[in-house]
Amino acid sequence: MFRRHPAVAAALAAALLSLVTPAVSAAQAPSGAWAGAIAIMGQKLDIVVTFSGEGSGLKATIDIPQQGATGLPLLNLKAEGTKVHFELQAGPGLAVFDGERKGDTIAGTFEQSGMKGAFDLAPKTAAQAEPPPPYAVEDVKIPAGTVTLAGTLTLPPGTGPHPVVVLITGSGAQNRDEEIFGMKPFRLIADHLTRLGVAVLRCDDRGVGGSTGSMATATTADFADDTAAMVQFLKARADIDKARIGLLGHSEGGLVAPLVASRSKDVAFVVLMSAPAVTGEQILLEQGLLLARASGLPADQIARNAELQRKVFAAVRTGQGWQEVEEQTFAATRESLEKMPEAQRKAIPDLDGLAKKTAQQQLAAARSPWFKYFLEYDPAPALSKVTCPVLAIFGEKDLQVPVAQNRDPMEAIFRKSGNRRVAFQVVPRANHLYQDSITGNATEYATLKKEFVPGFLDLVGKWVKEQVQVKGTQ
Repeated sequence: MFRRHPAVAAALAAALLSLVTPAVSAAQAPSGAWAGAIAIMGQKLDIVVTFSGEGSGLKATIDIPQQGATGLPLLNLKAEGTKVHFELQAGPGLAVFDGERKGDTIAGTFEQSGMKGAFDLAPKTAAQAEPPPPYAVEDVKIPAGTVTLAGTLTLPPGTGPHPVVVLITGSGAQNRDEEIFGMKPFRLIADHLTRLGVAVLRCDDRGVGGSTGSMATATTADFADDTAAMVQFLKARADIDKARIGLLGHSEGGLVAPLVASRSKDVAFVVLMSAPAVTGEQILLEQGLLLARASGLPADQIARNAELQRKVFAAVRTGQGWQEVEEQTFAATRESLEKMPEAQRKAIPDLDGLAKKTAQQQLAAARSPWFKYFLEYDPAPALSKVTCPVLAIFGEKDLQVPVAQNRDPMEAIFRKSGNRRVAFQVVPRANHLYQDSITGNATEYATLKKEFVPGFLDLVGKWVKEQVQVKGTQ
């Protein structure tokens, strides 16, 4: 997914708790899952810390549902007497948690980049165990060039051979459930299709979860290679029907699926969820405009943001003009921080330092190989070479891959190429995650129900069943 934060405050919250690397040491630690929150700068970020092992083998991970982060390992874990200490290496600097355990609570201070707050944790109440699904669930490892992909294959009852759908995630580091803000789109889709008699394979992105490799230098082309490896893995299985292998790609995955299908006769059908039909630069410019409007930014600020965005894109394409871009990005970030509520500003001892770090983090993403590839990539050639059946779905309120920008160009591409086996559907009220949305703004993702808009799963399931001709029931 192309996730962007129109307000710097939201970007700051994302930066505070983003990427992590591990280490451990411990004594007398709590065990199991502890849920709570960080309170900082007038904001609340829910967290779940899960402790496992004991003694020298003590480990802990943190989940941050509002950021879609799960299972992030913690640094320098210590549990000595009633004291509990752990750290999180995030974007703008090391986040340090110092707490004290009192009965069934752990509470203390949180500090990062000079900003101070508080956190608290309590044992997470065990939810009622879900009944086992009426299908087989298999953990798999898939060789893909120099990396190994870890995934889950769900299989309907019986020996098969079964039809199968490969799920392809959107942009950013995604786990096999494509989890973001607590929403697990691919887990829901996999469960629904498998209950209908269709096997489903979904994998962690390279460098995520159980998959090896790194996202740092990977591009959309690499993700296409990973997907092709998943198809080859399925072809080698006796319980999979080689003639009924389909792809379902969401957002950037909607770029990957046509790439793979255009190069391989092994793909029998394709489902596109919010797939771009124009260049990445066009997507990001329109996305930025729509998200800014939805966030209520004034017209003059929207215009300034768009102009800076164009300068960033020009620097990415040409390699020229980075100094001006850096100066203007810092100034824009500093201005946005100045407009934060007074209580939040006072929690930042070094406003210039934070503005500089935030601007550097934003521009580091723009300098990545992935960004340049995405910015310049035109999906039209690959789409024009797809000859199998296609279901193209768009969300009525999707502001990240807008239907008004992408449906007509995609229809024109398929019409020109001669592929008549293409169906288009616009899902009412659906945002980019296909939640039942209010405005479609990305700021709603974390607060909406963690489920699809009514009718979405039935739409996908019905069309896929028609392609594979199964009679599975839920």
